[in-house]
Amino acid sequence: MLNTDELRLLEVIARTGSFTAAAVELNYTQSAVSRRVASLEAAAGGPLFERLPRGVRLTPAGRTLHRHAREILERLGRAREELAAIHHGIGGRLRVGAFATANAVLVPNALRAFGKARPEVAVGIVEGLSGELMDSLRRAEIDIAVVSDYPSGLGPADDVEITHLMEDELLVALPADHRLAGAEVVDLRDLRDESWIEGAPPGRPTMLAAACAKAGFTPRVDIRIAEWTGKLGYVAAGLGATLVPALAVPAVRGDLALRPLGAFAPRRTVYAALPRAVPLPAAGALLDLLRAEAGGPG
Repeated sequence: MLNTDELRLLEVIARTGSFTAAAVELNYTQSAVSRRVASLEAAAGGPLFERLPRGVRLTPAGRTLHRHAREILERLGRAREELAAIHHGIGGRLRVGAFATANAVLVPNALRAFGKARPEVAVGIVEGLSGELMDSLRRAEIDIAVVSDYPSGLGPADDVEITHLMEDELLVALPADHRLAGAEVVDLRDLRDESWIEGAPPGRPTMLAAACAKAGFTPRVDIRIAEWTGKLGYVAAGLGATLVPALAVPAVRGDLALRPLGAFAPRRTVYAALPRAVPLPAAGALLDLLRAEAGGPG
């Protein structure tokens, strides 16, 4: 069976035209070169070198194997370079997972800075629910995830390293001409008769339902839209109110009124999650940028 040391020896002999010169370059003894050449020729099934009065030259079989040897050695060299780049966080591929609202501003801004600092790292994005992203991280399908503890917490994290990024308060989005649009803070109890726009199916626990229960009423949900940007379209049309994470405020259209809910405001915590075992250096670099974008060390 051929091995890379013998293929490297073949390449050096072909380039120098001499067993002796190859021995000097590779720091082998002359006898070691002779033994390795004999082993190589046995594995190749016949002579690879024509012995000349001065030096050697490749036989037709030697030229064929030499061509393949150069390709193999070049590919191995590129593999070593790529692996070194990955281990130093300056190359390879970084797979990033994030929940939908985090993809509005937080993750894109962090990735913009990441791309400027490490342009050789290819980035792939996966969007999903936080629980799904945590499972993907455990299965090594992604390298870093931006997740939140809503609606049911993060679950066990023995094999995952969790870093706090920020607290995310939810605001109420109202039509611009709503009677409470100019209020500094909206008391959720003043919206007990409001029509609400919600994404979850009936009966599923939501932050809206929990906040309204705290305020002493059950919200009337007349429109169910899963995508939060779609919800805002219905609010702008005057068809109801909805909750908007502060995380997404910079991306919210300008014809809405966003108001805090004071004591009744629902909140969630946003985290970055990395595998505890062997996180990629590139993932650690992105974590630093996420923390900076979120407003500090957390």
